[in-house]
Amino acid sequence: MLKLIDDFLNKTTMYRLLIYCLSFLVLTALIFSALGVMSFKPANFIFSTIFLIFFCLFTNWVFAKVFEAPSNIESVYITALILTLIIDPIQSLNQVLFLFFVSGLAMASKYILAIIKKHIFNPVAVAVVITALAMGQSASWWVGNLYMAPFVIIAGILITRKIRRADMVVTFFVVASAVTIINSILTGTDVIKAIEFILVYSFLPFLGFVMLTEPMTTPPSKKLRIVYGAFVGFLCVPSVHFGSTYFTPEIALLIGNVFSYFASPKLKLILTLKEKTKIANNTFDFVFKPNRRLKFKPGQYLEWTLGHERMDNRGMRRYFTIASSPTEDKLTMGVKFYDKPSSYKQALVALNLEDTLVASQLAGEFVLPKDKNKKLVFIAGGIGVTPFRSMIKYLIDKNEKRDIIIFYSNNTVNEIAYKDIFDQAYEKLGIRTIYCLSDSNSMSTGWEGECGFVNNEMITKYAPDFKNRMFYISGPRSMILSFQETLKNAGVPKNHIKTDFFPGFA
Repeated sequence: MLKLIDDFLNKTTMYRLLIYCLSFLVLTALIFSALGVMSFKPANFIFSTIFLIFFCLFTNWVFAKVFEAPSNIESVYITALILTLIIDPIQSLNQVLFLFFVSGLAMASKYILAIIKKHIFNPVAVAVVITALAMGQSASWWVGNLYMAPFVIIAGILITRKIRRADMVVTFFVVASAVTIINSILTGTDVIKAIEFILVYSFLPFLGFVMLTEPMTTPPSKKLRIVYGAFVGFLCVPSVHFGSTYFTPEIALLIGNVFSYFASPKLKLILTLKEKTKIANNTFDFVFKPNRRLKFKPGQYLEWTLGHERMDNRGMRRYFTIASSPTEDKLTMGVKFYDKPSSYKQALVALNLEDTLVASQLAGEFVLPKDKNKKLVFIAGGIGVTPFRSMIKYLIDKNEKRDIIIFYSNNTVNEIAYKDIFDQAYEKLGIRTIYCLSDSNSMSTGWEGECGFVNNEMITKYAPDFKNRMFYISGPRSMILSFQETLKNAGVPKNHIKTDFFPGFA
């Protein structure tokens, strides 16, 4: 079962997964409403849902036209569905006006409350806060109830597993729970009821799993995400206050967004395609000129957004490592194309020179260690070689010598990419690359390198001091997991293994 879930998650982008999970929660609430266990009527709920989706789509279209900015339809649906789940369905004409303003403000915040085309605040949170101040109406967070709680938790676990943000989410819940329990002890109230409130009757699960994890307002590094989760978790507890000022969940999230903004890179790049080159079998380099210089570390990644028609369930966004080095005046994306490519990759390969796409959310901790004397082993599988291309090109350009051994695995010789860079690294820096082919016919084609899969014997052969080295692994998820187990069994400490990670593996 777990394998089936992982297969589904790996084939679906996190944005599309959010739409699925939120739609599931909306449908669940509708069923409960029809059964009479919810406080609102099905017809009112359906009207509110449709109204919010329609006006979010409409106002987003208007702002996208006015600001001449690319629009991500998936995020519009996500915003509308979140609003549906935290705002009571309409009961009167006055509430229709509230829905109109809150949906419009949520979309407007993405374009107006933005710096360098990157929005600062969670759109839902900022819209709810503004309408509360201006109209005296706010979100009830009705999704936090006994009937919805199990489904919110199930959906939340899927989301967290997909984006690999358990560190932040767990920290959020631990801090919020600890503060609630401590307050119960200090005030003499029932601790069991306090815990029950957190898990069953509060907004905390939905806030933590769904809204806290919004990628555009989340810090880029693990340490900062933990601080962010703890900060919001502390502020959102109802008992926390400063003087007579108490924080609502949306205000707590907005304050956290401010922290995240100052702790995160501020960029949204417009990239113009300058070159499209085949570098290996079914593998291409897409070379872009950015509208401004990007400062990054070799091995980091960007979210690349390419709007296109007839999107499949993987959507319009992808995370790709920057294959170029910070020493180059270009940004390169290395992409492998398989049979029946996604609509995104079809649109990507169809790009013409001077066409543009948008890149943002620079992040990633799969970077060279600060200690230049640290001995390293790079293990790459297929197109997972791109972060190593960035690192090695950087070292070449900086003439920086490091003790590195590279194991680069492919099926056939025609799939080897960036061989010129790795050969240059050997000549100038002494960095050796061991090419390994898994195709059983490799021997008959005159291949003189290693055959089969990279294993303990091969690692010991070329890196006998492997227990003293730091391992960097990049490639398909199954390969990464396999190598982690292999190295663990060989006695390599867990903290000596770094793996490449993209949120959502998309």
